[in-house]
Amino acid sequence: MSLTAAIRTAQNSLMNTARQTIVTTRNITEASNENYVRRDAVVVSSLNGARVVDVRRNSDQDLLRDSLRALSNSTAQSFISSGADRLQRLVNGTDNSTAPSTLLAAFEDALQLYSSDPSNTLLASSAVYSAKEVADGLNSASLAIQEYRGDIDQDISNSVSALNDLLVSFKQVNDEVIQGTRVGADINDALDERDTILKRISEFVPVSVVQRDGNDFALYTGQGVTLFETVPRSVTFEPLNSYSPGMTGNAIRIDGVPIIGGDGANTDSVGSLAAMVQMRDDIAVQLQSQLDEVARGLVTNFAETDTSGGTAPAMAGLFTYAGGPAIPATGTVSSGIAVTLSVNAAFDPSIGGDPELLRDGGANGAAYVANTTGGAGYADRLIDYAERMNDPLPTDIGAGIAGIYSVSGYAESSLGWLESLRKTATEAADSKTALYERLDGALQSATGVNIDEEMAILINLEQSYEASARIIRAVDEMLDVLMAAVN
Repeated sequence: MSLTAAIRTAQNSLMNTARQTIVTTRNITEASNENYVRRDAVVVSSLNGARVVDVRRNSDQDLLRDSLRALSNSTAQSFISSGADRLQRLVNGTDNSTAPSTLLAAFEDALQLYSSDPSNTLLASSAVYSAKEVADGLNSASLAIQEYRGDIDQDISNSVSALNDLLVSFKQVNDEVIQGTRVGADINDALDERDTILKRISEFVPVSVVQRDGNDFALYTGQGVTLFETVPRSVTFEPLNSYSPGMTGNAIRIDGVPIIGGDGANTDSVGSLAAMVQMRDDIAVQLQSQLDEVARGLVTNFAETDTSGGTAPAMAGLFTYAGGPAIPATGTVSSGIAVTLSVNAAFDPSIGGDPELLRDGGANGAAYVANTTGGAGYADRLIDYAERMNDPLPTDIGAGIAGIYSVSGYAESSLGWLESLRKTATEAADSKTALYERLDGALQSATGVNIDEEMAILINLEQSYEASARIIRAVDEMLDVLMAAVN
């Protein structure tokens, strides 16, 4: 090898080492950045030794795709789990102290106590006040559910705005990648940013990526709806100012196509937007319907019937509602009845009513009086009411609980339904989150920075630099000797 060839080889080695050192140093600097993909300097042989021809990202598209899907699943399930927890607190309280089943049990106790001493006006008032607590509890729980649905609408609105912003950002970065690919520029940072935006989009909707010529990406949702293709597609939603039972929320639309909410506690919703739709229009609605069924059962059980032998229709007695005094239809949800359920003013001693009407009947007129003799020890009607609390009533399967239950049994089943939902949703959330964390960990391991490996590379580069420097010094010394000999 000539001295000229040796010096060129050493110079190439120094330049290669410098570029590799820059790459390795950048890797070490970004080691804590989970959105950074490790860079590798690509070295090829040449006439004067090796040379760095490219800096490539150590990406893994298969792992990235699986991680994005798992992120969408985990985000959806976590929303269902947290939503079930919130409904539990709103309806039943942290210790089930405000649960309809708890309030009904207290009312039954008061009713039983009154039936054992029907001449006691204090016990009569106590039973009526206990009935008011049941009605107030159902009112409050129903209003809280509808308020929660409104909160979900606001969350959806904020999420839709964030998603639209992300799609605008995605276009900017995608255009940068396409332009950089066209002119041969370094696009690694842009690719990192594009993948980061994809992760954030996947929290809202599932994303399917199609790579086209020139490193261009097109995005589609799990339903096959175009999310981005050259330009972002519009995501639209109009929130409602408030909710009442029976109201249906507005759809979230991507490119005009509505997002469909999933089903089940272990939800098949993918992405937080679908989970929000499911919680707003399915789970919360079913729970409201269960409260309505309890309220309907109370109105029916405590109705007054004609005792005169006539044909007067049954009328609302102790419990009434906005549609009263008519009795609601049997076996079908009366939407919103739990919101307006109240104790009949005729029974309420706090506003001048007579609580002993619970014993005697007659709130709807003389034809409905049961205690026709006016006996203070008359208890037949109270005993009958207590027994009705455990008599089966047809219920609407659309409320999420199948079968025939008593009012008390249905309230207990509703409590169990929500507890089961919470348990299943929490377990599924733990499982789906663990899967995402494993996949994300595998992705980080495959594409992230290992400090130990990078430091080892840095030591090797230092040694390579020293070797190249020694060659240059040796050639310099040989040239000095040669020049001295010539002189």
